[in-house]
Amino acid sequence: MHKKDFPIFEKHSDLIYLDSAATSLKPKSVINAVTDYLSHASTNISRGLYPLAEATTERFEAVRKQTALFLNADPTEIIFTGGTTQAINTVARLLESKVDTDSEILVTTMEHHSNFLPWKELALRKGCTFSLLPLTTSGEISLDALRSAIHPHTKILALSFVSNVLGTINPISEITSIAKEINKDIIVIVDAAQAAGHIPLDMKALNVDFLAFSAHKMFGSTGLGVLYGKKEILETLSPVDFGGGMVQDACAVKPEYKALPTCFEAGTPDIASVFALGAAITYITALGIENIRTHEKELVSYAIENLKKIFGNHITILGPTDLEKRGGVLSFTLNGIHPHDIAHIVGEQGICVRAGEHCTAPLHKSLGLSATTRISFSVYNETKDIDRLIEALKEAQKILLK
Repeated sequence: MHKKDFPIFEKHSDLIYLDSAATSLKPKSVINAVTDYLSHASTNISRGLYPLAEATTERFEAVRKQTALFLNADPTEIIFTGGTTQAINTVARLLESKVDTDSEILVTTMEHHSNFLPWKELALRKGCTFSLLPLTTSGEISLDALRSAIHPHTKILALSFVSNVLGTINPISEITSIAKEINKDIIVIVDAAQAAGHIPLDMKALNVDFLAFSAHKMFGSTGLGVLYGKKEILETLSPVDFGGGMVQDACAVKPEYKALPTCFEAGTPDIASVFALGAAITYITALGIENIRTHEKELVSYAIENLKKIFGNHITILGPTDLEKRGGVLSFTLNGIHPHDIAHIVGEQGICVRAGEHCTAPLHKSLGLSATTRISFSVYNETKDIDRLIEALKEAQKILLK
């Protein structure tokens, strides 16, 4: 669809990249944003008073405003972090004072370790209840089960927007509404790592309290994440990381910190990656988020139809059958062949897929699986990529099922 925008294909013209859920490829505009900063304006932000540094600060804050617009949020609610993992760990530390031994933390079985372990560790530290919300047989959240699982003492609900294994798109707005109807004080945290850049994100419509995603999964650079936090909640929390850039008066008996969101951004940020994020958002906006969603949905539909047609009962595809309920992620098992063997054999043919448990051990355990093969799509994929994968899978069967 848009391969010409991605320089990697100039060197690897036969590359079939089906691992965008791990990290996306980078368009020229994003690469140029990084090289331009490093080559022509490599100064720090919010420190120097000379024109070059001030221009860099203005550009940095412009990306914050751009990110806020992308999320339909206020710029003061946008915190730059080191990635989704760091963002969720930060939220877990920020909320520590709001959890006690009588509290419950509820997460779903589909969670990535990054939205599972921080909450399990918080529960262990505070001696509170850590509960798992099971999924339906199609890999979805039952809203009836959700209603039964939330109690007055449930302080935190953490869940993914899109599963990185099942592809399930959770109805976040409806889930948040149900949760807050039952318990108005519950705090909802969403891992949107597989949603950002693939489906629209509107913080006012979703009404979540926190949402995190990584730039590198939406055409940006690694090492940068975005944490959205509802302003009225952020204003009740104290920083958990300290250092340069976030303090107003370090000499006071009780140090005074800067206003939102700077008080939660200690130290020098990854400025180049912030500029890359700005370029990535511009690229996504130009393509149109709805067009991206439609393209990925068409690829998933084509993949499911043809994988089932060719491999029949020998293949098991995980996740919802309703295409409206799944994103551009598809995981499967092929009878008699370990996913690692599949990844190795198709990889030798220039086809990049992911094999393993994808940092979702609780999910795989619940499914009785040690590993799956995952393919994931983006704007540079075409149906012929799936055709190539199917031919490679046939070859794997010939080699391993003699």
